[in-house]
Amino acid sequence: DETARLWHAACGVCIRSLEGHEDVVYSAVFSPDGALICTASRDGTARLWHTDSGKCVATLEGHGDAVICASFGWIDMCD
Repeated sequence: DETARLWHAACGVCIRSLEGHEDVVYSAVFSPDGALICTASRDGTARLWHTDSGKCVATLEGHGDAVICASFGWIDMCD
C-alpha cells in the first residue's frame, strides 16, 4: 500500500505508520544514527521521516520514474 510501517522487532507491534506516499512503498532504510528513515516509492519520490515522531521532514522529487531504493551517504558540503 502507500504506507510504510515501523515495527517493534521483539513483539511485532506497529510503532509508527509513515503516511504520505501516493503509490506503493518499495523500500525503507534507517540513517546511520537511526534518527531518520528514508522511504522509496513508485510515486517517484523518496521521503525522509523522523524516526521518533514519524513526521515527514522532506520529500525528494524530480525522479523520472519510480524510486526503487535509497541509501544514506555523507558528503562534506563545506569543502
